[in-house]
Amino acid sequence: MTDEIDPAMRLHRLDVVTTEPIVDAPPPERVVEGDPTFRTQVHYESPDGRLVTGLWEATPGAWRVAYDEWEWFRMRSGRCVLTPDGGEPVALGPGDALVLEPGFTGVWAVLEPCAKDFVVMLPPPPDAE
Repeated sequence: MTDEIDPAMRLHRLDVVTTEPIVDAPPPERVVEGDPTFRTQVHYESPDGRLVTGLWEATPGAWRVAYDEWEWFRMRSGRCVLTPDGGEPVALGPGDALVLEPGFTGVWAVLEPCAKDFVVMLPPPPDAE
């Protein structure tokens, strides 16, 4: 198989953002407390759409999460608590980094407005397995 990708396309400056921010919120049935909202700025998306990096910001509140993707993140600012189902709460603040694997479920609580850099790897489409 011949690699037909231009080597220059393998280098991506992540400080050059060309997409509009996405403003969203958790589904109402997942909200545990408050009225949280999110703002996501995608900095890079792979050609197949499975690898996404960017900046995510959230306002105070708490909601249930269920991951089918893999995520690495580092907190830039703010305070939050991630509580896995059946586990102990994990307090997070500026500089803290975490990996969440597929199958993680729990509650994400934002105590003060927060921001995190993230890398997400989405699962392959069902027909690709």
